[in-house]
Amino acid sequence: MTVNLGLRYEIATVPTEVQGKLTTLRNITDAKPHVGDPLFSNPTLRNFEPRVGLSWDPFGSGKTAINAGFGMFDVLPLPYLIQFNELFSAPFFQAGSATNLPVGSFPSGAFASVAGSSNTFRQAYFAPKPRRNYVMQWNLTIERELAKDLSAMVGYVGSRGVHQPFRVEDVDTVLPTPTSQGYLWPSPAGSGTRLNLNAGRITAGFWTGDSYYSALEVQIKKKIRRGSLEGSYTWGKSIDTSSGSLVGDEYSNSISSPLWFNPKLNRGLSDFNVAQNLEVNYTWEIGTPKWASGIKAWVLGGWQIGGVFEASTGVPFTPGFGGDTLGVKSTDPNIDVPNLIAGPGCGSPVNPGNPVSYIKTQCFAVPNPITLRGNLGRNTLIGPGLVNFDFSLFKNNYLRRISDRFNVQFRAEFFNILNHSNFAPPLDNRNIFDSGGSRVANAGLITSTQTPSRQIQFAVKLIW
Repeated sequence: MTVNLGLRYEIATVPTEVQGKLTTLRNITDAKPHVGDPLFSNPTLRNFEPRVGLSWDPFGSGKTAINAGFGMFDVLPLPYLIQFNELFSAPFFQAGSATNLPVGSFPSGAFASVAGSSNTFRQAYFAPKPRRNYVMQWNLTIERELAKDLSAMVGYVGSRGVHQPFRVEDVDTVLPTPTSQGYLWPSPAGSGTRLNLNAGRITAGFWTGDSYYSALEVQIKKKIRRGSLEGSYTWGKSIDTSSGSLVGDEYSNSISSPLWFNPKLNRGLSDFNVAQNLEVNYTWEIGTPKWASGIKAWVLGGWQIGGVFEASTGVPFTPGFGGDTLGVKSTDPNIDVPNLIAGPGCGSPVNPGNPVSYIKTQCFAVPNPITLRGNLGRNTLIGPGLVNFDFSLFKNNYLRRISDRFNVQFRAEFFNILNHSNFAPPLDNRNIFDSGGSRVANAGLITSTQTPSRQIQFAVKLIW
């Protein structure tokens, strides 16, 4: 048995700018931003990270190994986390936004209206006193040699993220009133008042996110004559309150401005969650026939094949409304979701294998009143899965006259050799209703794929 113990201390300074050109609102409702250092207080001064690892051969035969580990890893607030807020915020960058412009005012009249008033400019907000952002990771694996050149591994891995970045593309919104039915915005839609009338769009960075991950992993390896075969399977789940670190919509299926005043309401599958994934890869050197000699040996010898097969479930997404149905008055009003209703055929809210109507729109309804946020959870729907097989064919031609290792390799590679259509989620048509509550005709229509059609490439590679 081997036990490893460790302790890491890791700190970082808060990002600064040599000419003091940093800007942030200390409070979302402030009339003017704070300019210069510090951008926020330093949460890293007590970052002690314990680590422990264990490796054990329970039978002393060298054929079984039990490994386990736990560690704490800090996520430091480095410059990449602040760049998109700081690069485009007033007073050093003037980007304005306005609504209800007069007819015919675009572009010159609209530009004058926005540029002439500082209360339309984009501002940045960072939580002034962030808490320590860290991730705890743990694992337990058992490896066993089952037979000669055959081994298997099964393991559990998990993680827990605390005080993770929570990015919102616009927090200058109308706030709702909590009711027994959910969050209710002022009626009629658009009659409420934004938090800060002295600013336009306010991009925000909080440290209020949480993440959870658990997975079962299985792997089998087999060495075969002149080759190898390996298969792995993962069954896991990743849950968080927000999946973006740089911006709110870091992934194409993200909600770019989640409900920042109640992060728990956004708890759901991570934008990158893939519940199940199977992968099989192999290589095999065909070898030269014993009866071949001379030119026949050169033609028939040196061939090698390989391939990778992958099958996985899809990524999640969230259908919603088009436009500002709730009246949040945001530059990014995509937080409204419909009600998921129970009914015949609504056990699953999607139609697998149907790229024209992938979403079962009949299973969703408009809340009453329309300014009430629906009950559909974040990332409730799962997009189409993926099945892909890549195949390769090599021929090695060693030129001994030049060098023992000089190889002119011919390569033929076939990507998606089965030409299988791997549809993407209907992200371009995820909205089921328009801003008035009417159904959108093309809701659920899939317009893109995850992988291209079959592609073949030929190459010659020189190796020495």
